Amino acid sequence: MKQRITLLMLVLAMVLPLQASMSFCALKWGFYAHRKINRLAVFTLPPDLIPFYKQHIEFITEHAVDPDKRRYVSEDEAPRHYIDIDHYAAKGEDPFKNMPRKWKDAVARFTEDTLEAYGIIPWHLDRLTFQLTKAFKNGDLNRILRYSSDLGHYIGDAHVPLHTTENYNGQLTDQEGIHGFWESRLPEIAADEYDFFVGKATYIKDPLDEAWATIEQSHRAVDSVLRMEAELTKEFPGDKKYVYENRGQVLVKTHSEEFSRAYHKRLDGMVERRMRKAILSTGSFWYTAWVNAGQPDLSKISDQEISEELKKQIKEENRLFGKGKIKGRKHGH
Repeated sequence: MKQRITLLMLVLAMVLPLQASMSFCALKWGFYAHRKINRLAVFTLPPDLIPFYKQHIEFITEHAVDPDKRRYVSEDEAPRHYIDIDHYAAKGEDPFKNMPRKWKDAVARFTEDTLEAYGIIPWHLDRLTFQLTKAFKNGDLNRILRYSSDLGHYIGDAHVPLHTTENYNGQLTDQEGIHGFWESRLPEIAADEYDFFVGKATYIKDPLDEAWATIEQSHRAVDSVLRMEAELTKEFPGDKKYVYENRGQVLVKTHSEEFSRAYHKRLDGMVERRMRKAILSTGSFWYTAWVNAGQPDLSKISDQEISEELKKQIKEENRLFGKGKIKGRKHGH
C-alpha cells in the first residue's frame, strides 16, 4: 500500500520538545520542522498583524502538525499534502505545461477522481487562503487560528521536492527511505546551523499562482535530490551509510551522521533554502489573507477563549493519532 509516511523518527532535543506520550512517528518535514516554520513565520509579519500572532504563537506552533494527525481521522486528508505532478506527462515532457492551474479546468481535463488520487495541494492552499480570509472578515478567532496553523503546514509540505513526484520515497529507483532522509534527518543534524532570518512577509497578488510556483520550484529539485543520493551511495562504504540509534525506547536504523552530512553538503544548502522559503511564504499567505479581509483590527478578538468545540476536535485528533492505519487513498505521503 502506497502510504507516504517517512521512515525516520523525529528529533526531540531542539526548540520544541514533543509530548512524552506521543509516538515517535516521522511525518512531513518532521514535527520539528513544521513547528519551526510556523513559529518563525510569526516574526515575518508587519506591525499591525504581529501582535495577534505573537499572542497566539504557542497555538500556531503546536498545531502546525494537526493536518498529519487528521490523516488518521479523515478519508480526504492525504491528497492535501502533495501532488504527483509528473504523473501528468510522459517522461521528458514538462508536466506543468500539461496541467491547468485552475481547479475547474484541471477537473475538465483529468477528472476530479484522478486529481484526488494524485494530490491536490496547490488548490488546497488556495482554498485554505480563502477560508482564512473569510475567518478574518468574520472575526472568528477559532477559525483564524485553525486555518493559520493548517496553512503553514501545507505550505511547508509544498516546499519539499519529494511531495511533488510519484517517486516520493525513492521506491521507483531503489532509494527507499530518501523521503524521511531529506526532510527529517538532514534538518535534524543541521538546522541549528541554518540562518532563519528571512525578511518580511509580502502581499501575494494571486495565491494560486504562488502555490503553483512553489510546487514547480520544488519539483525542479527532484532530480538532484535523487541523483546526488545515488551518487553518494556508490561512493560510500556500505557499512558506514546506516547506524542504529535509540529514539525514546525504540532502536531504529537511520542514516549515519557522516553520510547525512556528506549528502547535506552535496545538496549545497537546498534543505535550508526550502525551509527558509517556507517560513517566508507562510507569513506572506497569512498577511495576504488579512489584507484581503480588509485588514481588520484583531485586538478586539485577541483575548477571546478558544471554543470548547475546537478543543474537543483537537482532543479527538490527538487521541486517534498513531492508532490504526492512515485513512484515505493509497497515494498518501
